[in-house]
Amino acid sequence: MSEMVMNPSLITIRAETSIADPDSCKFTLNRMVNPGEPVFFDNPDRAAGSPLVERLFALAGVAHVLVAGNVVTIGKKQIASWDHLRPEVGTAIRKQLNTGVRAIRETPRPPPPGNRNDDGIQAVVQDLLDQETNPSIASHGGKISIIKVRDRNLYIEMSGGCQGCAASQVTLRQGFETMVRRVAPEVVDIVDVTDHASGTSPFYKHANA
Repeated sequence: MSEMVMNPSLITIRAETSIADPDSCKFTLNRMVNPGEPVFFDNPDRAAGSPLVERLFALAGVAHVLVAGNVVTIGKKQIASWDHLRPEVGTAIRKQLNTGVRAIRETPRPPPPGNRNDDGIQAVVQDLLDQETNPSIASHGGKISIIKVRDRNLYIEMSGGCQGCAASQVTLRQGFETMVRRVAPEVVDIVDVTDHASGTSPFYKHANA
């Protein structure tokens, strides 16, 4: 059986599982899925009116969906396996886009501050890291990873050139925290659990180092 949606020349999708969060996978397409602001769906009820997201929540194992431009980020339930879910997500995306119907017909408002749960916070912050923060600090050889989100507290770890860097707290508090507050204002605190003393190649060394 052959389906037009399986023709890679029409729609290509690159799937990347997050190193920081194995239950999160980013699907990047060669075409726009939804223009405008990122939209997050943390349950099937919020997917009503958005055909693509309805298809995705119909798959066993999908916990939440984030759509931003040409990227669809899926959070799976822990019991689900990416080996089975990843191709199902790709097929669902291709089928919906090939219908010609707008993927997100009615763009939902993001949950108001205080209403997004830990999984929702982690999804939007992971997308922020992937799209903005880490590409920016990569020029310094640095990276920020999410360790966990608990009770709306965000625990992060800094690595590479950021580990032990004299300017790491400036990067964290004046840069990253400002961006996090923009996309997830309900975050209570950002906790840096990095072992900065073990950093072997900080971008900026302390004067007394």
